[in-house]
Amino acid sequence: MLRFTFFFYAFYIVSYAQELHHNVFFETDKYNIISEQENSLNTFISSLDSLTIETIKIYGYCDDRGTKTYNQQLSENRATTIKDYLLDSEFSEKQIKVIDGKGELPLNVTVNINKIRKKNRRVEIVVTAKYTSNNIEKPTTQTILKKGVKVGDKVRLKNIYFKTGYSTIMPSSIPTLKEITAILVEKKNIYFTIEGHVCCTHDTYDAIDRKSGLRNLSISRAKFIYTFLLQQGVEKHRMKYVGLRRKHPLGGDPKLDRRVELLITYVGKSN
Repeated sequence: MLRFTFFFYAFYIVSYAQELHHNVFFETDKYNIISEQENSLNTFISSLDSLTIETIKIYGYCDDRGTKTYNQQLSENRATTIKDYLLDSEFSEKQIKVIDGKGELPLNVTVNINKIRKKNRRVEIVVTAKYTSNNIEKPTTQTILKKGVKVGDKVRLKNIYFKTGYSTIMPSSIPTLKEITAILVEKKNIYFTIEGHVCCTHDTYDAIDRKSGLRNLSISRAKFIYTFLLQQGVEKHRMKYVGLRRKHPLGGDPKLDRRVELLITYVGKSN
């Protein structure tokens, strides 16, 4: 009689949705984003990096001055400005479900009129996001590199998160990158190409690096990792870097395409 032994692995998944709001305020008759508001918007965008974005809704508004036709068009232009900014910040067009110019907001007060009008010249961004966590242990980049790699392997730098629209990593990612660097310093027999990727652009375009204004974000991110490794002691002749734009999307959550991978090009004998 055959006896079968079954092993059951229990794990817990915690998932909850949340709705986040952010307002971008505009100057009178304008629909360009001023620097103060851009900094605030970038801070909000960065706060979304750890979340799975389900929907984004964008609503544009105006104050009560101007004709209804003019205000309607201005509110639509403001909403479109924010939509384009989010697309350039590596959000997917599929995530943006609503882009709506609401026109003017009525002024129903007789005091603090200028203050109220200033608040009415805005775009409201409503993000529905889901946070999911589980206790399943998955191999880290560190364990993969320690175990051993072969030519042709692609090792993703897990838990290395970039600021949205920028080539610099989040401060919380620095300790993990230092651990990876220490392993690469030790394993002098591993040669590799650092491949940078971006998400959510049209076709195979690269994304815009907000620091430089150039459409070369994937190569900028790869170069950031290259420079960091070089400064920490990884030999220059073992590395090179390339930007692959959006040529190789993973097909899952768009934020996962905002990534850097190591393509192993040569593995020599260990010392």
